[in-house]
Amino acid sequence: MDLSLPYPSKRAPVMARNIISTSQPLATQAGLQMLQAGGNAVDAALAAAITLTVVEPTGNGLGSDAFAIVHDGTKLHGLNASGRAPAAWTPERFAGQAQMPRNGWESVTVPGAVSAWVALSDRFGKLPFEQLFEPAIGYARNGFAVSPIIAGLWQSGAEQHKDQPGFREAFMPEGRAPKAGEIYRNENMARSLEAIAQSKGESFYRGELAEKMVAFAQEHDAALSLEDLAANAPDWTGTVAQDYRDVKAHEIPPNGQGIAALIALGILQHTDVAEHGPDSPEAIHLQIEAMKLALADVYANVGDPATMVVSSEQLLDPDYHAERAKLITHGLAGDPGHGLPKPSGTVYLCAADADGCMVSFIQSNYSGFGSGVVVPGTGISLQNRGSGFSLEPGHPNLVGPGKRPFHTIIPGFLTRAGQPLTALGVMGGPIQAQGHMQVVVRMVLYNQNPQAAIDAPRWRMMSGRSVAMETSFDPATIAQLRDWGHEISLNPPEAAFGFGGAQIVHRMDNGHYIAGSDPRKDGHAAGF
Repeated sequence: MDLSLPYPSKRAPVMARNIISTSQPLATQAGLQMLQAGGNAVDAALAAAITLTVVEPTGNGLGSDAFAIVHDGTKLHGLNASGRAPAAWTPERFAGQAQMPRNGWESVTVPGAVSAWVALSDRFGKLPFEQLFEPAIGYARNGFAVSPIIAGLWQSGAEQHKDQPGFREAFMPEGRAPKAGEIYRNENMARSLEAIAQSKGESFYRGELAEKMVAFAQEHDAALSLEDLAANAPDWTGTVAQDYRDVKAHEIPPNGQGIAALIALGILQHTDVAEHGPDSPEAIHLQIEAMKLALADVYANVGDPATMVVSSEQLLDPDYHAERAKLITHGLAGDPGHGLPKPSGTVYLCAADADGCMVSFIQSNYSGFGSGVVVPGTGISLQNRGSGFSLEPGHPNLVGPGKRPFHTIIPGFLTRAGQPLTALGVMGGPIQAQGHMQVVVRMVLYNQNPQAAIDAPRWRMMSGRSVAMETSFDPATIAQLRDWGHEISLNPPEAAFGFGGAQIVHRMDNGHYIAGSDPRKDGHAAGF
């Protein structure tokens, strides 16, 4: 692995035998505390994830969904903890609407993140469940200084959600969003975290917190019921995988978009991308075109796997990838007619320990603060994952009772010869599958280290031939891509969620790990 840093960055990779990388420094430290207390990578990941609900509420909360890929040192496991639609959500409920509501109660599905914490701790954790909550409870009760990037996202989220039920009370304590460096406290959230910790999630799905959520739903004629919450259960799904050169890339199976990264990598296998440099217009063009084809397939075919007509196996068939690759033309931008969901907010983290356990974990409220709905007296901000459903009759992602919607959040993982290699993720709505493909190509094909692969400029497919690119790309590359028909808009790397936030932990040949953390976010990697 090349340890040079060819791109402008204020960060260097971190190397250690026990390591964690997150999008917020306090969350990283929470995970590190668990490792130092004798916990494993799962304990560290969970403590960080729980802390992130407090210190990064712009991307996740107690009402989030979550997914995880865990290598326990022997075997790879995949967990889908995305919640389902309320039982009353029939297509008829949304008749006459052009699309699913983006905000408010009619976008709220059952939150799954708490069930993920319980399931992962039960199966893999070493520390007591309650111990994992101690840092988060402390920050919620005693306060923390809001970090700069999160403060900016908080301001924009407050403008969007200030009129949603319960939002002002929870997230605008002085009548406005807190500024960078200001201290934010949420005693209601501290008490909810204590209730979840002490009851091992029962309060959230079948107890006092569940009753408060449902009572607030009833006040607003919303569909969420006690039966919906009590029926929630995460699924151990395993992973779907795609060979790419000498590694195998893994994603959680649908209802998520992770399979798009695998399809794109499969298509790239049938191109000459390896003959071009990592930042050349030819390499960027081929990756963009492969991702267009992958996204077109995913948006047409992916939903709750129980109602998908085309299977994951069909979408990952090598012969199919070879045929799709023939649709790519050198020097000419194509338009296979895909569309993209709107930008959103998510947190991603990864951790690894000296015993070989590695964790790739993601949780999200979807669009920043999610639905904007916050249950009074609890600090529970509810996701808006219901907006991911389709209202198109016959579509596999058509809204329906108890269905899981199409999901953008995806944890990624690489193995080599069956051994754990890399936990990776690039949070941020539609960038996620695209970001996974970009960092995998950089690390596997071009041998870049995690921090270099993260620092490198990114692009994001919009729709048709429209591509957003970071201003840090070489102007000559941008000019060449425009000549080939790509309709390019330029954005700074710090554009809110536009180019995501990556965290990567990679296992080196000497048994240590090397980690990178995205300068587009507030976080960092740490280890010992």
